[in-house]
Amino acid sequence: MIPDFRPIEPLMQGHILARRKKAGRKDIIPPMGERYLKSIRLLAECMQGFERFSGDFVRQYGLTHAQFDIIATLGNTCGMSYKELGQKTLITKGTLTGVVDRLEQKGLVIRERCPRDKRSYYVRLSCEGEHVFHDVFPKLTKQGQRLFDGYTEDDFMRLETTLAGLKHAIANGHG
Repeated sequence: MIPDFRPIEPLMQGHILARRKKAGRKDIIPPMGERYLKSIRLLAECMQGFERFSGDFVRQYGLTHAQFDIIATLGNTCGMSYKELGQKTLITKGTLTGVVDRLEQKGLVIRERCPRDKRSYYVRLSCEGEHVFHDVFPKLTKQGQRLFDGYTEDDFMRLETTLAGLKHAIANGHG
């Protein structure tokens, strides 16, 4: 959980730094630290808000966010292995098994042994799962697009460029 961060007024910040310097203490937040914390908090709030938004929507259809993530990932495919499904949904293997179990109990997915590797399973949407995908996915997409009303093509390009750069930096472990 990201700590609640409130920027310190510049005058107060100078006063705090002077007291720390006099006491021989170092500043806890390095230069750019406040900017980093503010940006990370904003990013986390956006992600949490989007998950709440989409989760609330799919719950109307008796699904959890994770269940719909799997349905959306399997939609328009012939199915995929657990490994592939885990990579595309970012759901951990332990969680994935339980979510797929519940979707199978609801009759929305079919789990089969991989013909090439009898140790692995292949997951695909059932006919009912296909129906749910084709019913709910367009509605969720339309609902989600409302969040971006007013965005111009340039706004989208800047957002995508910034997020792609951050994703790359995270993947490489540095900026």
